[in-house]
Amino acid sequence: MREAVREIPLSRPWLDEREEELVVEVLRSGRLSLGPSIERFEQELAARVDAPYAAAVSSGTAGLHLLCRIAGLGPGDEVITSPLSFVASANCFIVEGATPVFADVDPVTLNLDPAAVEAAVTERTRAIVAVDMFGFPCELDAFRDIAERHGLVLIEDACESLGAEYRGRPLGAHGPSAVFAFYPNKQMATGEGGVVTTHSEEEWRLLCSLRNQGRSYDGGGGWFHHVRLGLNYRWTDVQAAIGLGQLEKLDRILELRTQAAQLYGELLEDLDGVEAPAPDDEGRRRSWFVYVVKLDEALDRNVVMDALRREGVATAEYVPCIHLQPYMRERFGFAEGLCPVAEGTAARTMALPFFTQIDHGDQERVVEVLRAAVSA
Repeated sequence: MREAVREIPLSRPWLDEREEELVVEVLRSGRLSLGPSIERFEQELAARVDAPYAAAVSSGTAGLHLLCRIAGLGPGDEVITSPLSFVASANCFIVEGATPVFADVDPVTLNLDPAAVEAAVTERTRAIVAVDMFGFPCELDAFRDIAERHGLVLIEDACESLGAEYRGRPLGAHGPSAVFAFYPNKQMATGEGGVVTTHSEEEWRLLCSLRNQGRSYDGGGGWFHHVRLGLNYRWTDVQAAIGLGQLEKLDRILELRTQAAQLYGELLEDLDGVEAPAPDDEGRRRSWFVYVVKLDEALDRNVVMDALRREGVATAEYVPCIHLQPYMRERFGFAEGLCPVAEGTAARTMALPFFTQIDHGDQERVVEVLRAAVSA
């Protein structure tokens, strides 16, 4: 009978007594929603990323959707985004009736290739949703230039990238509205939730209204005063309390994740057939969200992943191309060959266990199992 092996999870949030303490304070206050913890979180998060305004919402997806709603995207409009991302990067404007246009990615950074975006612009293009994939900042200056020349809205999907820096400043500080998310596998975890940062007071006021059923409290309006069509994209004070605790230790979270990534890089350095993520470059500092490796074309990814799982090492495909998802094929007729770099990458990449407090001994075991799997 085979002895059971201890499993190493793919991700795990770092929560401790501080988050418990802050949550208990909220529970005892009786203000579970629309309370002071949310406002405090928004102020601290905005200060952290050097943005003047922040609006907390129920998810990163909700934040992206609200920015698309504010941009007035709708039927007949085209929006360019990355095929190598989570589906929310496209769903956020498809639900408004706009049509997705996928531009291919850079083979090193895995972010949208600016040249491919430029080539995809048509007279119907209204916006670009640029993604900071796996925590690595996109070519923000290039996309700002494209957007300005063609009169496009630029939305930054930074849901995986809290704490990253572009040209010496944090993401969120550069002007375009950005969205961060706090799902449990993210750098900062609150269960669910997200935040939109903006440099426009008018946009911030719209965000606050749209997330709260279109209410407006200006001019003495109250709870049943709805001035526009809105949604219930509110966050809770319980989640905000967890977020405040996470913000207090965000520097340490980023430091530990960087150390874990560096150790993986060292352990994988001499492993043939396995390519580590691209390093930071002169203008960009990554915030480590997941640790995704690329396998050589000669290796069968399914075989490798099955070998890891048999040894208790969690792994997952990161990530399938959006345009090849079943609903995308059925609705828009997308097929293989549209974005060859993204498609080739998606077929060969896999995530290794990675989280803030991952044990270094466990990382060594992960690479040992991976080494055996690719050498079999």
